[in-house]
This record gives sequence, structure tokens and C-alpha cells, in this order.
Amino acid sequence: MEYLRHTLSNGIRIIHKPVKNQVAHCGVIINTGSRDEQENEQGLAHFIEHTIFKGTQRRKAFHILSRLENVGGELNAYTTKEETCIYASFLSPYYERSLELFADISLNSIFPKAEIEKEKEVIIDEINSYRDNPAEEIFDEIEDMVFAGHPLGRNILGTKKLVRGFSRQNIFRFIKRTFNTEETVICSVGNIDFNKLIKLAEKYFGHAKANPRVFKRSNFSSYKPKTQEFSKGMYQAHCIIANEAYDRQDKKRTPLILLNNILGGPGLNTRLNMGIREKYGFCYNIESNYTMYSDTGIVSIYLGTDFDYLEKTIKLAHKELKKLRDKKLGELQLQRAKQQMIGQIAISQESNVNELLSIGKSVLAYDKVDSIKKVLTEINEITAEQLLEVANEVFDPKQLSLLIYKGQNN
Repeated sequence: MEYLRHTLSNGIRIIHKPVKNQVAHCGVIINTGSRDEQENEQGLAHFIEHTIFKGTQRRKAFHILSRLENVGGELNAYTTKEETCIYASFLSPYYERSLELFADISLNSIFPKAEIEKEKEVIIDEINSYRDNPAEEIFDEIEDMVFAGHPLGRNILGTKKLVRGFSRQNIFRFIKRTFNTEETVICSVGNIDFNKLIKLAEKYFGHAKANPRVFKRSNFSSYKPKTQEFSKGMYQAHCIIANEAYDRQDKKRTPLILLNNILGGPGLNTRLNMGIREKYGFCYNIESNYTMYSDTGIVSIYLGTDFDYLEKTIKLAHKELKKLRDKKLGELQLQRAKQQMIGQIAISQESNVNELLSIGKSVLAYDKVDSIKKVLTEINEITAEQLLEVANEVFDPKQLSLLIYKGQNN
């Protein structure tokens, strides 16, 4: 289905997919995340995502949270290293209510001091909770290793010390510098006339003063492979093998997405799952991941296992990587891998929330949204030779970093 686009005079972009459903989805995505924080601001983007709901010039926190919930809607938000997003699902008649609320939150939040102090404790508790979960913590630690000394390596949550020191002045200064109108996208999937959507966006966001971005993100370019090992108070060993990978604009990103899917994607028949979990029963969870950023990326293999099986499992993972580097996929293997990935994409598009966030992020990253036909063509054009080349680049054993969490009794 066709995507409809419009740009307000202040630079805010709108992307809409018409669907004839009772339930609609809408959001505001800003091209700002934890990597845009200065040294003493670590955790501030995430802190703002929490406190932006705590009061505006005309609403208190209770009224913000109740505005959509009272009509059966769901309000949500998240922060990544490069994005801040507020989005909601609601019945179609409440489009205007939702857009007005988004504008009030994103343009008129006052960040009451008392609410800020209260939320600091919530986030410190979140930091503690995250540290209690090594299977989550290790993913942040590996990015700190791969992107050492760069803002991309910092934990999104920040540190307890910095969080305790955040003030209203810090918040307003960060928003003024990074919440730029030309880096903002209003995304929508729902049953509304596009001209009406434009009018509502003009009504509630059109008055916002144009705020062009004047800073440039510092590119990452200094990766060095490392090996680190830590003792933790836990029963299981956790391990990640990782390397720097292609950025969001690189032509090799799609072959790597397919290669990652073959190696350890969401399917039960991945190389890692079949060759290690199913064959030997050494681990419950083993997977691979590929995350793209605007100027770099990271590819990783995660496994959780009993310490007695750790060394064997790492060797088996390297064995699977060597197969991808040494042996080209056969024609039937390649076709099956492509068909699996195409099916996964089609199923994911059944979720309109996924579609909402996908098209919003696509406009931020590429200023366009590719049709499903173009995406499938790009996948079908991938060759076995391309996969072999990518495997030898990103899974070069000399370039792989290794991070291990061991239990304190191991």
C-alpha cells in the first residue's frame, strides 16, 4: 500500500499508511538518543523520555497518562542510542486527541522539580534491576568494548551519580540542542484521511519554531578487538562474540542481515541453534544479532550456558563461523534462507505497531520508505558470493572481541 508524505514548514516530516482498521497507531520519533549526550549528560536522553510525561504547561502527570488511557488507548515511549520515540495505539476517532497530546508532551513539558527528583529514584531502581540481569547487561558491556571511548559505547541508562545530578536546566539545554524539527517525524498507520492528518499536524505542531541541527555526530572509527572476563554472582556463564559491522547506509547491510538470520536469527532452524543447542544441549539461549547505526554497526553472538560447557560452546560457535567463511551456500540453501527471511518480514508487517515504528525510523534514516516489493527484490538479488565475502569480513577471527561473564564460584 502507498505511503503518504508531507513536510511542515518548520521541517517536521509526516509519513502515513492508510489502513481501514478500527485501531490506529501514531507516534513522534526524534533523531536523538544517548549517543548525542555530552560526557556529563550520560543517561539524559533516557531520563527525558521518563520525565517528559510528568507535566506540561496545562497538564499534570495524571492528566497526561489518563488522556488516552481513558478512551482505551495505550501510550508508550522508548529511547535508543539514536532515537527518542513517543507513540500510542487508540481507536481511530481519537486521532486529534492523540496528536494534541503528543504536541503538548513534546513541545510544552515543564519537567517539575519534584517529579524529576522522584523519577531519579525510579531510574536508579531500573539501573539496579538491569545489573541483576547479566543476560541484558552483557549486551551493553560488549558495545562499550566495541565502541570504546565513544558515545555509542555508553549505557543508555547512564550512571547513578550522573542521574542524581540531573536538573531542569540540563534537560532544557539538551532538548534545545537535540530535539530539532527537521530531525522529527510524525508517523501514522490508521484510518484517517491524509489531508485531515496534515491539518491536525499543522494545528498542533505547525507553530513550533524551526530548529535546525547545528551539531554533527562524531563518527566511530577506532575499533580494536579485545577479550575481557568478569566474575559475577550467578549460576550460569554468559558470553558474547562481537565485531564492528556495516552502518545503515552500507550496501552490504542487507547481505549481513540475511547472513545473521541464517546464523542465529529468530528461527528455530538457525546454524547456532541446530548445531549447538539441538545437537549437544549445551545451552538454552544462543542467538546472533546485527544492529545498525548511522555511521557503524555491531554484529554479535550471544550464548548462555553452564560453565562446564562454556569452552566447548565457544569452540562450536567459532566452528559455525568458519563454515560461513569457508563454504559458499548452495543454491537450495540460499533460496530457503531468502524465503525464510521474506516470510518473517511479511509476518512482522501484520503488526501495525511494528509498521508504524519501521516507517518512522526509515524516514529518519533514509528520508524514504521502500515498498515491500523493493525490499523483496533486494533480498532475492543477494548472491552466495556476497554472503561469503561478508562472512569473511565481519567474522574474521582476528577481528572478533570476546566478553565472558563467569559465576563467582566457577
